[in-house]
Amino acid sequence: MSAGNERFSAEAAAWDSNPDVHRASESALQAILQHRPDLVEDKDNASTNGLDVLEIGCGTGLLTLRLAPYVRSIVAVDAAQGMIDALKQKLAKAGEEDGNESNRLQDSVKPVCVLLEDPEDPALPPSDPSDTSPACPRRRFDLAISHLVLHHIPDHPALLKTLFGCLKSGGQLALTDFENFGPQARRFHAERRMDGVEFHGIEAALFAEQMRAAGFVDVLVKPEWEMEKAVERFPGEWNTGKPKDVGLETMQFPFLLCRGTKP
Repeated sequence: MSAGNERFSAEAAAWDSNPDVHRASESALQAILQHRPDLVEDKDNASTNGLDVLEIGCGTGLLTLRLAPYVRSIVAVDAAQGMIDALKQKLAKAGEEDGNESNRLQDSVKPVCVLLEDPEDPALPPSDPSDTSPACPRRRFDLAISHLVLHHIPDHPALLKTLFGCLKSGGQLALTDFENFGPQARRFHAERRMDGVEFHGIEAALFAEQMRAAGFVDVLVKPEWEMEKAVERFPGEWNTGKPKDVGLETMQFPFLLCRGTKP
């Protein structure tokens, strides 16, 4: 496990206490729903006729659980075991509650701890549920999503190749992350949280080029929303913890939606 994954496993228990991650996840959901209005229109039939979704870097499931009512299934993948354990705990708690929606979450969301680098990884569900052999072809998906994950991944072409292989023909990408708009984008992370950060945001033109090189068509990478976020006034200011709303500096960070379709 990389140092970044160890960090995320260690932080999983307190992850949801940060209001920024909730705000960003809700904005990502709204961007996806705006891109795919059919998910809203067909929500009542999602459990039978909805999309099968692959989410990379699901974390504690903040986007997963928001999107789940709009789709048939979500395979939620993360390389940090602590994050997957947190999502499993949420699903178990939901299973203790009464109601159809709680039952559907149990049935539709499958958390998987794996560093996904191969569309045929045996950790993914089989295309034929009755075939339990490791050699069985893996399921293909209608939609692949990720949120605030791309800037932690060093090899974007390799990731896009994997996602291309995981999609059905006609399947789509909807990836969201903050934009690299110049040197100030580095301030998105406090210095003490730089472990596992590979990029200070995503360069829109470059990523669009990489998507096309991976085989995606109808590619569009552009800002969809902005989020105000508290930042350090100087590197290392928060090494002993963020101050409580006193003297905080804030910045606006643009977020990209990276869209594309597998022919």
